[in-house]
This record gives sequence, C-alpha cells and structure tokens, in this order.
Amino acid sequence: MYAYILRRLLLVIPTLFVIMLLNFAVIQAAPGGPIDQIISQLKGNAPGALQRVSGGAGDLAGGSENSAATSGDNQTRASRGLPPEFLAQLEAQFGFDKPWYERFFTMIVNYLQFDFGTSYFTDRTVIDLILDKMPVSISLGLWTTIITYLVAIPLGIRKAIREGSQFDAWTSAVLFAGYAIPNFLFAVLLIILFAGGQYFDWFPLRGLVSENFDDLTLWGKIVDYFWHLALPLTAMIVGAFTTLAMLTKNSFLEEINKQYVITARQKGLDEGRILYGHVFRNAMLIVIAGFPAAFISILFTSSLLIEVIFSLDGLGALGFEAAINRDYPVMFATLYMFTLLGLIMGLVGDLMYVAVDPRIDFEKREG
Repeated sequence: MYAYILRRLLLVIPTLFVIMLLNFAVIQAAPGGPIDQIISQLKGNAPGALQRVSGGAGDLAGGSENSAATSGDNQTRASRGLPPEFLAQLEAQFGFDKPWYERFFTMIVNYLQFDFGTSYFTDRTVIDLILDKMPVSISLGLWTTIITYLVAIPLGIRKAIREGSQFDAWTSAVLFAGYAIPNFLFAVLLIILFAGGQYFDWFPLRGLVSENFDDLTLWGKIVDYFWHLALPLTAMIVGAFTTLAMLTKNSFLEEINKQYVITARQKGLDEGRILYGHVFRNAMLIVIAGFPAAFISILFTSSLLIEVIFSLDGLGALGFEAAINRDYPVMFATLYMFTLLGLIMGLVGDLMYVAVDPRIDFEKREG
C-alpha cells in the first residue's frame, strides 16, 4: 500500500506540471493582459470585474477600448498619448520583457517553494489574499458537503427500502424539482422572499457575520454565523441532494437483491443488521469514498454566483476578478493550489475506498 501511495504522489508532479504548462500557454495566447488593464484604468475605461457582472456603466466603452488596446502593439498604444518609455517600464515591472519559457520556469520554481508572488493590482501577497477569502469558501463548502451527506444518504436508503411507494414517488418529484432550478435563481428567490423586505425580512442580505460580531457572546457568534449562512447554504444544497440521494438509492437497490442478502434473510438476521452491517458497506463504497472530491468541487467551483448574489467575499469571487483583471499571480497561484489539492484528494479518495472495504488492494490490481 505504501508503494501505491508513493507512486501516486510521484505522479502528482508531472500532472501538475502539464496542467500549469497548458494553462500558461492558453493565457499567453489569449488577448489582453495586465498592461492593457492598467492602460484602460489610466484612461478611466476599466470598471471593476463585479461591476461588469452587475451591469455597471462603462462596459461598452471599456470593452471597445480594451479590445483596441489588445489588438494594437506598443506603438499603437503610445500613439494614444502614452510614451513608449512608460510602456517599456510596465513590461519590465510585470516581467514581460523576458521570453515566455523563462517566465514559466521561474514561476514553477517559485511555486515549488510556495512563493506565489504579489497581486498586480492590490499590492498584497497572493497567500494573504487567499487566506482572507478562505473563511467564506470553507464555510460554504464544508457545511454544504456535510449537510448534503447527512440528509441525502439516509434519504436514499429510505427510498431504496420503500422503492415504488408514495414516499419514493413524492420525494423523487421534490428532488428533481430542486435539481431543475439553478442555484443562483433559487438564491434570488430566497432573497426576495426572506431577505428583501418585500415579504419577510428574516435573514441578512450580505456578509458572513454581522458588524458587531466581536461584541457578541460565544453562543451569539454561533447563531449570527449560521443566521448569515442560512440562505446561501439553502441555495447551494437544494440541487446537491438529488445526485447523492439517487446514487445512494440505486447502489442500495443493486445490493439488496444480491444472493448474500437473500441468504442473510433466510438465516433470520435482523433487517437492520442486514442493511447497515452488510449492504451499507458495499453500497456506500462509491458514495463515501467520493466525499473528499465532492468537498473540493463544492469548495472551489460551486460558489461563485452564490458569493456574488449574497455579497460574500470568497475564493470564487477572487478567482473571477483575477481572470477578468488578468491578475496572473492570483490566477496561476489559485490554479496551482486547487489542482494540487484536487490531486491529493484523489489519493485520499482511494485510501477511503480501502478504509470502507479493506478487501480492496490497489497494488494487486496494478500488478
């Protein structure tokens, strides 16, 4: 088993390198860049990334200026009133006076030392930015995953046991109805009903905690924290139940009709012992082992629109702003960290297979 873990860890290095190289090549080929963003800001034509999403003024004008600046060379930009010396200074400041391969390998060497540099536009280290956004993303990802598993797995088991009943039918209807509604649309509906003041004003509109959070008691802080998370979590988990519940149901149905279950019933074993002592281990193998990957997926990919709608400053909004503003240090650092975590969680998922069912031996399968 240790040899398998070592091989998987060694495989992380070339995989991470190829992913970073491909993304670096795509970014270099894409039009625009941080210099174009600075030029647009100097000319007053560059709205913020989130202003563009919310329909801020200046999109059309800023877009035309950016596209024109992107398509032209330094001489074209200089003809707009910016001296070539200033543009050359900007290129040297951002490192664009060096060839692409030198910049790429310098970046990889720094990343191996976990030196992610400084943001182009906030003058803060990337590590500080990520650490500032982590509480929001971890709160959304962790609680969404935990609540989804705690509710969907027992629900899926109950649906498998009572397959074909009215309970199975109406829960399936509710699950698929929730799955069909996009989470951002459901989030807007929740705000209108429960936070906008038009109908009810039960929950806050924005933020992870209240402004007087530091002055509250410990119990008050806990209540305030979950009070702010109630609507965002509801919007995120409403569609997450369906996939996991149906996967659990189908896994149980596949195992319930196998010969060892029939034999256990004929021997007079208790139904609860059969379901949770024998069927559960085999049926839940895929579900439980997928927990690490599900958590990483929810943490880093599922919360962008929720963060924007509820004005939560998390990793999703950070990555989006970095992509729009061409903030390369933030873009590549988040890509590097998320990819590394994803690869490691893939290994953790395999180890959970072994923890759930010790009969699994990856070394024998590879051999």
